Amino acid sequence: MIVTVTRRLLAAAALVPATVLALVSCTSSDGDDAAPPSSSAAPTTATADEIDWTDCDAQISTIIAGRPGADRDLAFSCGTTTVPVDHADPGGPTLQLFLVRAVLAGQTDRRGSLLVNPGGPGMSATDAAVQSALTLPVDLLNRFDVVGLDPRGVGLSTPVECISDQQKDTITAAEPRPTTAEQFDAAVALADQVAAGCAEQYDTTLGAFNTVATARDMDLVRQALGDEQLTYLGYSYGTTLGSTYAELFPDRVRALVLDGAVDPDADPRADAEAQAKGLEDAFTAFAANCTGLVGGCPLGGDPRLFLNDVLAQAAAAPIPSTRPGETRQATPGLVLSGVRSALYQPSRWPQLAQSLASARNGDSAGILTLADTYSGRNADGTYSNVIDADLTITCADTDTDAEVTDAEVRALAADWNAAYPLFGAEAATSLYTCSVWDAPRTPLPERDAEGSAPILVVGTRGDPVTPLQGAIDLAEDLTSGVLLTWDGSEHTAYPKTDCVTGAVNAYLIDLVVPAEGTTCPA
Repeated sequence: MIVTVTRRLLAAAALVPATVLALVSCTSSDGDDAAPPSSSAAPTTATADEIDWTDCDAQISTIIAGRPGADRDLAFSCGTTTVPVDHADPGGPTLQLFLVRAVLAGQTDRRGSLLVNPGGPGMSATDAAVQSALTLPVDLLNRFDVVGLDPRGVGLSTPVECISDQQKDTITAAEPRPTTAEQFDAAVALADQVAAGCAEQYDTTLGAFNTVATARDMDLVRQALGDEQLTYLGYSYGTTLGSTYAELFPDRVRALVLDGAVDPDADPRADAEAQAKGLEDAFTAFAANCTGLVGGCPLGGDPRLFLNDVLAQAAAAPIPSTRPGETRQATPGLVLSGVRSALYQPSRWPQLAQSLASARNGDSAGILTLADTYSGRNADGTYSNVIDADLTITCADTDTDAEVTDAEVRALAADWNAAYPLFGAEAATSLYTCSVWDAPRTPLPERDAEGSAPILVVGTRGDPVTPLQGAIDLAEDLTSGVLLTWDGSEHTAYPKTDCVTGAVNAYLIDLVVPAEGTTCPA
């Protein structure tokens, strides 16, 4: 999956599908013919457009009926607003952004709005707002409206869409661990094809979908919401977005929770290797958990060997599925995608074990379900635009000086395949993707956010996707950063334990910062 750089997603299984929320969305404006950005990093003189809110409570309440938390007395609104394509040209072409707001009845001592972002880049924040309204502590909802803003290019905001569903099926099914010259050539050809298609469709406007521009969008939305300062909860890539906001607007920070931090000090190569190692360690933990089950592990005494047998089986003859209407068969690429999806959260480990056991017996229905959760594939064969957005935003944020050559990637693929046999080769080959991406770049700024109010960075010791070192580095880089560590083994921490929940709630509600070095037990 060389063209897929989605590695930092908040687990999506619990989120309301964006294709469902589309039922209540307004039509987005078309940004394809917008003028190219001159410099998204330039200061803006744009003023916030009013948010056009509509009542979508009935539609969303129908969608979430029966889900845990759906009995809360919530009211949902959907909104749209416009922002400049290029913040240095506030009078120029615009993009439309889509928002969802959830308000709990009977709020007391209201603090304002809590803006949430689930990560990606490419995950829908409007989906996350709905899910957050169902799951965040009631104490928090009593004081904040929960607002999800789909970033530019994502979900129901003006989306970047330049990869066809057929191409995405090819991407997800492709050889996940290219190590031979022939396999690598095929992966490179696919990446070249995708990059060329996106560049042809968007031209230089493709570079407008970047994190710095999105952070500036967030500040306009903050103003439109009527908040003097920003209160924000960001997961995974959302920590990059939040820390970028703090760097650009340090005096406008009220409280930022950055959970599952992406390492700001790691270059793309180090970042890719850290994630390969994190996933490899997560599979080792999954295997140990499975073999320690009282009733026995469905994968036998060596789950890693079992998985390798399934991968060999899928390579020899893709595994069919009993899922009604399914025409695909599971290739090694789809098998590993399903494994990766489940490793994000230990709660999915039993599903992974059963899915692999079923695949070994000739039925890939379970593993395809996990893989589709990861890639954003819907039951009808269509996809969300999470792959398009993730690729576009990641490459727009990447400095061309950090790119690696074809020869370097091939050498790394061989080395990392030996060190991290499940995920190393794929992590290495993914580095090629942005090297051929033909769009203007707006590299992420260094982020110390000097002058900001205290910023809470949350890291998980056993996080399989964003290793703890990223949270340590981000907290150290931020002048006012404070680190809270959870001794857990999931991707992101809040609100999963009483200790983490209590500390984060006290910070968001009353601005009480935990003592430096605070660690919460697993």
